[in-house]
Amino acid sequence: MSKRFSRRSFLRGGMTAAAAGVLPRRIMAQATASADRGPTVLSQFSYGDVQLLDGPMLAQFRANHEFFLAIDEDALLRPFRQRAALPAPGPNMGGWYSWSDEFDPPNNMTGYIPGHTFGQYMSGLARAYAATGDKATQAKVHRLVRGYAETITPKFYAGYPLPCYTFDKINCGLIDAFQFAQDSAALPALAHATDAVMPSLPPQALTRPEMAARPHPNIAYTWDESYTLPENFFLAWKRSGDQRYLALAQRFLQDTDYFDPLAEGDNVLPHQHAYSHVNALSSASQAYLVLGSEKHLRAARNGFNFVLAQSFATGGWGPNETFVEPGSGGLDDSLATTHASFETPCGSYGHFKIVRYLMRITGDSRYGDSMEKVLYNTILGAEPLQPSGFSFYYSDYNNNGAKVYYPEQWPCCSGTFPQATADYGISSYFRSRDGIYVNLFVPSRLNFQQGGRFTLEQQTNYPYEGETTLRLRAGSPQTFTIALRVPAWAGPGTSVSLNGRRWDGELHPGTFASVRREWKDGDKIEYSIDMVKRLEAVDAQHPNTVALLSGPLALFAINSPESRFTREQLLAANRNGSSWIADSAAAPVTFRAFPDIRHEEYRLCHNLS
Repeated sequence: MSKRFSRRSFLRGGMTAAAAGVLPRRIMAQATASADRGPTVLSQFSYGDVQLLDGPMLAQFRANHEFFLAIDEDALLRPFRQRAALPAPGPNMGGWYSWSDEFDPPNNMTGYIPGHTFGQYMSGLARAYAATGDKATQAKVHRLVRGYAETITPKFYAGYPLPCYTFDKINCGLIDAFQFAQDSAALPALAHATDAVMPSLPPQALTRPEMAARPHPNIAYTWDESYTLPENFFLAWKRSGDQRYLALAQRFLQDTDYFDPLAEGDNVLPHQHAYSHVNALSSASQAYLVLGSEKHLRAARNGFNFVLAQSFATGGWGPNETFVEPGSGGLDDSLATTHASFETPCGSYGHFKIVRYLMRITGDSRYGDSMEKVLYNTILGAEPLQPSGFSFYYSDYNNNGAKVYYPEQWPCCSGTFPQATADYGISSYFRSRDGIYVNLFVPSRLNFQQGGRFTLEQQTNYPYEGETTLRLRAGSPQTFTIALRVPAWAGPGTSVSLNGRRWDGELHPGTFASVRREWKDGDKIEYSIDMVKRLEAVDAQHPNTVALLSGPLALFAINSPESRFTREQLLAANRNGSSWIADSAAAPVTFRAFPDIRHEEYRLCHNLS
């Protein structure tokens, strides 16, 4: 198969006028017949069920949505059109995204993986449409699908260093275009795109050392990520009913070297590429959901626990994009040796995904605790994308830290950033058979059915303040549960009031507080979380190298890299607006949360005196 797929063959694949009207219903019927086998405690709401209200999460989502809605479509399609020998108008985006003879890894990464983030940009726009209903966004997704479909050719992957990596993102973009932007052309395009990549796929998932052992023109060919493919292949099967995707999902499960040992409690994360191996845990979760595989659920849970055990106080992980040896003190070492502490948009996107899977499966609120840590201390403080393609990539926990842009244009984090922010709404709430679960405390409005139509609206300045007010609107009274996440760090002053009266139910940190009653129009919940301050050691080998936290917020000392504190001085820090002030051996020091830092130098961890 050496020629580009013709428009005629694409039409035969399903994009006739008649098929355009019936394909989604037929496909969805097939997908519904293949329901998940692995039982879950909770389920997700749809993107359109949750509206973010004014606040930093909405502002960040809107900025990303508007950025990609405005981006030049010809520029996005240019790498694919060039390889298909089609007219390729539009500007050259440069950086990682465009073909370049300058590519010489690791010395020059220009032209690294042309078109690699196209599928992610399409996915982010499809999710943004599902969240907003904006027709211009939907129309752009449809144009991108059709524009890409005309370029599909196996030649695209000839001599391409990371075929699995880029195809996985194309897969995600097309299935999201189908599912969330109602594009009937997306699944036929995916079928042809899969045909095109098949000659370039390995026989099974390969580790990076296995990739390195094969003949390769340069080091970039050893970095492909075939072990992340199953999640989106499972989703492609669920959304299309095509058995080929189910077979491919199982073919690329990396059991021998990753999931089998993780399932047995063997920590094989050290020295692995951090983001892609956390991302692969979502494939294990899908293997549980689709196949009912308890082994893969154990692997996902154990693997994520190993990640949490070597996370910074911010929730971030993987300095230099690599997991450290347990017991080595490697996290502490990284404070002086690297500024690449956490691959932020990519890591946050992968973290949020695995947390949503594990929360759905287990109902365990502590997964939500880890999500909010990453939210408020990493991704919500990411600098905005630049029109030139420069992106915020690493959160910096070096003892002399600062926010900077990645030096290469259009890196991977430019693709996961819009996906992560589009997912804010679906990360905030879950539903169960008997009600709803409030996971994140964020200004938002949830519309749901529970024996009738209800709206739940949150107003809060969390996490700077512990108070959240939730108001219900309802057509008729109904009895169900509203469960509120009680963070594991919550202090003894945490309380719930219903319509002005103190609720006397159980409130245990590290669980959900389940309020079951007959709810009616106008009911009001006032939830107050005791935002205790505490210190968290960087690792067990360095108990006196600590970060200061208030509630879920990790606090960074501003412009004071050499300040020395006692334990008592840090814990006595007083809040002053959006800052905290702590005495030190020399002078008072200002602390701020990551989203409030701009161009200042800062320090996360301190050696207690």
